[in-house]
Amino acid sequence: MTTTKTARELAETYFSAWEAGDFETMRGLLAEDVDFVGALGTARGTEEALAGLKGLGQVLVKIDVKVRVAEGDEVITWFDLCTAIAPPAPTANWMQVADGKIVRIRVTFDPRGLLEGFAKSS
Repeated sequence: MTTTKTARELAETYFSAWEAGDFETMRGLLAEDVDFVGALGTARGTEEALAGLKGLGQVLVKIDVKVRVAEGDEVITWFDLCTAIAPPAPTANWMQVADGKIVRIRVTFDPRGLLEGFAKSS
């Protein structure tokens, strides 16, 4: 018997896998046509979304989750995005789930610190 993870469980697994650099686990969580829109760019499909997450993952130190709110197939996670190149960035991530996969992700934060950090490290 297979059990489908709840939206909250999918979000928890997504953030744990991202923090650990476990992109194979992340691949299994994302719908093939996942739609991502964030402060640093957009991505359509699993491969584009993973490429963006891997890029930011190179400087990711910690995801410090403050609160996670789930309602039905939607989850909002509020966290500090802690990187090696910028001060922690307070971040909101809104995910929508369908058929046991993450289908839509919207992320918002002030990207100025990260952009400055990337510019200095180039």
